[in-house]
Amino acid sequence: RRSFEAALAYHEGIELYQQGTAQSLRQAIETWKAILPVWREIGDRSKEALTLNFLGFVSDMLGETRQALDYFQQALPLIHAVGSRTGEASILINLAGMYNDLGESPKALEYYQQALPIFRAMGERALEAVTLNGIGNVYLSLGEQQQALDYFEQSLPLRRAVGDRSGEARTLNNIGSVYNSLGDKQQALDYYNQALPLSRAVGDRSGEAATLSNIGSVYDSLGDKQQALDYLNQALPLRRAVGDRSGEAATLSNIGSVYNSLGDKQQALDYYNQALPLSRAVGDRSGEATTLNNIGFVYSSLGDKQQALDYYNQALPLSREVGDRSAEATTLNNIAWVERDLGNLQTALTNIQAAIHIIEDLRTK
Repeated sequence: RRSFEAALAYHEGIELYQQGTAQSLRQAIETWKAILPVWREIGDRSKEALTLNFLGFVSDMLGETRQALDYFQQALPLIHAVGSRTGEASILINLAGMYNDLGESPKALEYYQQALPIFRAMGERALEAVTLNGIGNVYLSLGEQQQALDYFEQSLPLRRAVGDRSGEARTLNNIGSVYNSLGDKQQALDYYNQALPLSRAVGDRSGEAATLSNIGSVYDSLGDKQQALDYLNQALPLRRAVGDRSGEAATLSNIGSVYNSLGDKQQALDYYNQALPLSRAVGDRSGEATTLNNIGFVYSSLGDKQQALDYYNQALPLSREVGDRSAEATTLNNIAWVERDLGNLQTALTNIQAAIHIIEDLRTK
């Protein structure tokens, strides 16, 4: 009887998850947490692992990366014990995604590389595509654009072959992000505009929000500020609706950057100061570093050089911790300008040379 009731509750959690709102996702988590003791009591390790995996997946959707990581780590030995190789590899890629989000790129790659041969051996092309896309994301976060592009372009035809339109949209979005970071804004827009209708067609609001936010950032860099704000303001309520606090922080930071470039420094600071605690709350060190760097840039432009330096010096170790060398170079460059303005020429020179060294190293890749 208890097993039957737990199974009903498990499916109730699935239905709540499928509603896709922040409230329903939290209700799904509470529903699944309540049945974990039942699986343990009756010794059903398979169901326990599956429930833990869902708890991790939904916690990640809500931006609770550390909590998600804990659930996946509990699930891994259970699924290994029951001998489900595909299930084990699925949890490996979930763990890899968490470590990448937390900036622990070597661990992320290690888990992805364990999962990839399992999926290939089992003929699981859909999950192989997910893994290839994940590896691409790790290289993208490390600033190794060509490596990232290679993996995304391996993933894309597999996504299409298995009819995974949501996954196809996410990979198209990622390819757009590579071109955006390489400065090819039109190519980036082409990929984003392929991704957007796919996300909408399958009701993937999280993917839709990410693409809208990215399109807004491209228009910002192209100087079309109104278009940028239009897209970013479409993305923001979607981020909030699905409870994606990390994504919400990124979009808030992007809106702040538009206002900064429009010369509205106070409005920019308001948005950055909304983004910063969100990034910190979910452990998104890369996002936190970006926002700290942006706040420093505002204070520098306002003439408050010491305040700017304080923020840059908070951002720099975070970028180094997560291995984001491109962001590290940007912050070193910003520190160099401030030190020069303060008359500290040798310190400025040291920092700008360090930035050039990183940029040249990344260019070779």
